[in-house]
Amino acid sequence: MRKIRVGLQWHSMTSENLGVGALTLSNIAIVEEAARKAGVSVEFVILGWTDADTPYFERDNVHIVGLRLKDFIKPRSGLFSQIRRCDLVLDIGAGDSFADIYGLKRFGTVLASKVLTLLARRPLVLSPQTIGPFKRPWVRRLALGVMNRATVVAARDDLSVAFLRDLGFRGKIIAASDVALRLPYAPAAKPQDGPVRIGLNVSGLLFSGGYTRDNMFGLRSPYPEVIRALLTRLTAQPGIEVHLVPHVISERFAVEDDHRTNMALAKEFPSVILAPKFSDPIAAKGYISGLDFFAGGRMHACIAAFSSGVPVLPMAYSRKFAGLFGAIGYTPLVDCTTDNTEQIVAAFGEALTRRQAIADEMAQCLARGLMRLDLYETALVDQLRVASAKQARA
Repeated sequence: MRKIRVGLQWHSMTSENLGVGALTLSNIAIVEEAARKAGVSVEFVILGWTDADTPYFERDNVHIVGLRLKDFIKPRSGLFSQIRRCDLVLDIGAGDSFADIYGLKRFGTVLASKVLTLLARRPLVLSPQTIGPFKRPWVRRLALGVMNRATVVAARDDLSVAFLRDLGFRGKIIAASDVALRLPYAPAAKPQDGPVRIGLNVSGLLFSGGYTRDNMFGLRSPYPEVIRALLTRLTAQPGIEVHLVPHVISERFAVEDDHRTNMALAKEFPSVILAPKFSDPIAAKGYISGLDFFAGGRMHACIAAFSSGVPVLPMAYSRKFAGLFGAIGYTPLVDCTTDNTEQIVAAFGEALTRRQAIADEMAQCLARGLMRLDLYETALVDQLRVASAKQARA
């Protein structure tokens, strides 16, 4: 059986952002299933920033190469050299980083890795991700040039598909979904009686005002005001147990850290329960699966709830939320860029009341998302077979 070496760009087995970790573990699972169908074995090289020394899990077929900025320009031992050792490169852009809304530095590094893959003459697969927005015309031209040369382009939502067409991309687009829908987990037991267990993921980044600390994402109402309004209402109601659930846990970057924000809020609202500092995305999803209702500002915390059958109200700050959930027909959602505090609190209350009906609708939406991911898996089967045939000719 031939062994295919798969590079995983902008994935991570050490990320403090458990959403990036969820993408990584899920994509590995999908590639391994595709490899089984293609009749090949795979080994993975993870190419991305490293946040911690200890990975979520140790696996014999997963090798971690931590990137630094200088690795982008070192021809013999840097990123280019690592790419040359791969048969196939899957670039997931950390989910939503192939855009310029997070700043030009991040866009530049995400773009550079794709250019290096093309220069190394390795097949470039853009795994399901949010593509764009690109606000600057020259950024649009560079992004389009790379995508026109990619072997596979997969988007995780229909808004990204429409954006690509408007951008002028005329190639084939796989309209997939978020790979984290397939993140494995161990379901938590749910008590048959007792209080209603509500999980709230408070984004430390939004609570801080973004990286610029001045409402970087253009939210209509101050995010701390929204969160305090929700907690004031929930903690005053009998029969409700509120869990503050982090999904980015960072010792190094206070602006990102959900857990630090949760601890501060627990001092104001002492009846809330602080969820643990999870060691990996699977543990976080397992915890979330034991709740009765969930809402959050981190999209992959919401995906963990959604894909484990927990009724969820995503609290969007960018189009990636509406794009992903809208593409599979899931409509409960608040948009923090257009909805004010009063509207968000009202929508939360309505969704909480309708949680059983939402759970029933959710099952159909999840099935839709998984069917879309099957299209991506099929494309990977084809690419792995091509890589195997190329090895046979070498």
